[in-house]
Amino acid sequence: MRILPFLLLGLVPLVAAEPAAPRRPNILFIVSDDQAWTDYGFTGSKVLQTPHLDRLARESVAFPRGYVVNSLCAPSLASLLTGIHPHRHGMTGNDPVLPESAGKGAQRYQSPEFRAGRERLTELWERQPHLPRLLSEAGYRTMQTGKWWLGDYSHGGFQEGMTKGGRHGDDGLVIGRKTLAPATDFMAKAKREGKPFFVWYAPMMPHDPHTPPERLLAKYRPLTPSLHQARYWAMVEWFDETVGELRGFLDKEGLTQDTLIVFLADNGWIQSLDSPRFAPRSKLSPYEGGVRTPILVSWPGRLAPTSVDVPVSEVDIMPTVLKLAGLAVPPGLDGIDLLDAPAVAARPAIFGSNSTHDIQELGAPAKSLRYRWVVAGDWKLIVSSGQHDATEPPQLFNLRQDPAELRDLAPGEPARVAELRRRLDGWWDGR
Repeated sequence: MRILPFLLLGLVPLVAAEPAAPRRPNILFIVSDDQAWTDYGFTGSKVLQTPHLDRLARESVAFPRGYVVNSLCAPSLASLLTGIHPHRHGMTGNDPVLPESAGKGAQRYQSPEFRAGRERLTELWERQPHLPRLLSEAGYRTMQTGKWWLGDYSHGGFQEGMTKGGRHGDDGLVIGRKTLAPATDFMAKAKREGKPFFVWYAPMMPHDPHTPPERLLAKYRPLTPSLHQARYWAMVEWFDETVGELRGFLDKEGLTQDTLIVFLADNGWIQSLDSPRFAPRSKLSPYEGGVRTPILVSWPGRLAPTSVDVPVSEVDIMPTVLKLAGLAVPPGLDGIDLLDAPAVAARPAIFGSNSTHDIQELGAPAKSLRYRWVVAGDWKLIVSSGQHDATEPPQLFNLRQDPAELRDLAPGEPARVAELRRRLDGWWDGR
């Protein structure tokens, strides 16, 4: 410590405190639900208007070549919060596979068999280090809103939340579509308590049902002959408006400079023109339309905005956030710190897998496997499992030249296919 000179008033010696440790940032995760990587203004869309996400991108360390590790909601979200690939954490699908005795349709989700399978999934999850629990233990106030697959929010290590146990997120799914109050009220309370907060904002948006406000549907309806596409586009802008409302709240409360924002989509979506469903080569697929997403990391005044044009993975987010919060990173995670530029540049490849919607057997990830894929620089190799209708030969694409993956180069590049296959097998077998 250092002693200040005596003050003239009272001649009392004062002891100056050591410089205070930097305050840990508030953390806000914004997770889009079923949105293509092309469907933002900042990624080049000439139709969709996403001004608030465009602003966030301008203020971020942006990774336009981000990837989720599985193009299905539950395994993607579980990997986001554990920093571990699905074949290691066990949640390779959305639901446990059920016998015929469990019934059909919505009835299946009320069956004892479904509840028992979901409990086993939750047990697998709770064995992993996961971000909400680590932040809660470090003194953060933590809150879940929106999409959630693991029963009650408390299973995720959140101190407060909206989801009580329903399959997609039950009460949590009103966030964004009907109100933002649970999230904004929680942040305001944490501010009053002088505590840093972590908020999980994962609305079921633009996810179907595509029920946008009529004012937004009227805006997009003249731009496409497909009502289904117009509805989806309007949902994207509606989601963007909620992001703007959250950013406005942070500004109003004076929290912007103290808040780290992380954005990505849980998986891709290409809208079918003929139905409310998704088109091929998007959700559930190993193609860019299913697994690619921009990843944005923003902390105004602390992180200089830039764009990093290398492939990165959602499993990188957990170690990045923990380091920015000044916390230890658990051993054994699959990701790296996105702000460690040399490590990001030196990493040779990122990996992912795609599996069946229902988990065929807990603890046996290969039984649910459909595809594995690797992205190394500009090159992407997709290898099918030979089961669950995935029987194609290996496919190789140059993403720089062909981001839509229209030209399979595998027949003319056997050496490159063999090298990427070796890396892919090493990653999977090393689990």
